[in-house]
Amino acid sequence: MEFSQHSRVWIYQADKKLTDLEVQEVQQQLDNFTISWTAHNNQLKARAEVRYNRFFILVVDESQAGASGCSIDKSVHFMKQLEQRFNVNLFDRFNLAYRDGEEVKSLPRHAFEDLLKQGKINTETIVYNNMVQNVAELESKWEVPFKNSWHIQLFRDLVN
Repeated sequence: MEFSQHSRVWIYQADKKLTDLEVQEVQQQLDNFTISWTAHNNQLKARAEVRYNRFFILVVDESQAGASGCSIDKSVHFMKQLEQRFNVNLFDRFNLAYRDGEEVKSLPRHAFEDLLKQGKINTETIVYNNMVQNVAELESKWEVPFKNSWHIQLFRDLVN
């Protein structure tokens, strides 16, 4: 199924890496959800995926039917169920993910700041911008160097 570059994207980041087995189970749950996801009784053209055993990504192509407030509420409720089922936090916006070699890790803001002060994270470190709005941004602005991300605003005084 092809999705427009303008398709809306929501990214939920787990505060820990899931096992491969958990990812399979999450993917099954996500697939079941997107198949039945509707807005005002209209089937949404939607898909979902798990990346790096940590990010749950929902995509809706609104060329057929737009995601309404109610349908977005359904997705949030569903994500809260996944949180409980897999014992993860998907809604902590200050749990920051970054790439360390081949591994994707995440830390609370204060621990991220500590690594920045120690030089273990720098302006070239790849971070994840979970605020991207659409598929085009997911492909070009999701995995970016720290210096090009919104994260740098949080730590401006440490990197100048």
